[in-house]
Amino acid sequence: MKNYETEARERWGNTDAYREHTEKTKNYTKEKWAEINDDLMAVFAEFAECKNKGLNADSSEAQALVSKLREYITSNYYTCSDEILAGLGKMYVSDDRFKNNIDKYGEGTAEFVSKAINCN
Repeated sequence: MKNYETEARERWGNTDAYREHTEKTKNYTKEKWAEINDDLMAVFAEFAECKNKGLNADSSEAQALVSKLREYITSNYYTCSDEILAGLGKMYVSDDRFKNNIDKYGEGTAEFVSKAINCN
């Protein structure tokens, strides 16, 4: 986890989102981190269910999940602007660490999430 913290600070440490994240999460306990990260992953599991039903990334169900994802990130990490959400969508497929983690719910889930975000 420390490696990820260092990388995030180096990449985004000078941004308002990073400062907001630092302030919002400064009192999170290990248990709170586990809870919010598990709940975030549950949203990706919902995307996988949507994909497995054969729904398209631009379906109302997938778009509702994009809104849910944005709201969850904003509530628990930092304000998830359109720009940040678009960047996350790209990162979910371009960074194998994210892609592999999201694809635990089924091959192609990260791509589906990215496409759904792009449609939004």
